[in-house]
Amino acid sequence: MNLPNIISELVKAQNKFDSGAYANCFTEDAEVVDEEKKHKGQIEIQNWIDKANKEYGATMTPLDFNEGESLLSAETAGAFPGSPVVLKYHFQLFNDRIKYLKITT
Repeated sequence: MNLPNIISELVKAQNKFDSGAYANCFTEDAEVVDEEKKHKGQIEIQNWIDKANKEYGATMTPLDFNEGESLLSAETAGAFPGSPVVLKYHFQLFNDRIKYLKITT
C-alpha cells in the first residue's frame, strides 16, 4: 500500500510508542479529534498520544488508504475493550505535515 510519507512516519512512530516523533508529524497548529475530544498544537498532541500510549499501548496496522479522501483504515490493537478494532483516520495534509486528524470507528 502506498501511503504518503508523513502518514507512514506517523504509523511508525505510533508502533514504536514514540510520542515526540508522532507529534512532529503534525503542523504547529494542527488539531486531532479522538473520542470527541480536541487536541490542538504539537504539545497538546504529544501529551495526548503519550498518555494514550501509556494507557492503551495501541499499535496500528494499515489496511486501506483512500488517497482522494486522505482516509486510512487501520487495525488498531492494544489494552482496551474490543481490541483489535478497525479505526478510520481522516487526514488533512499541509506542506508534507498533518494539519488535521479525526479518528472514528
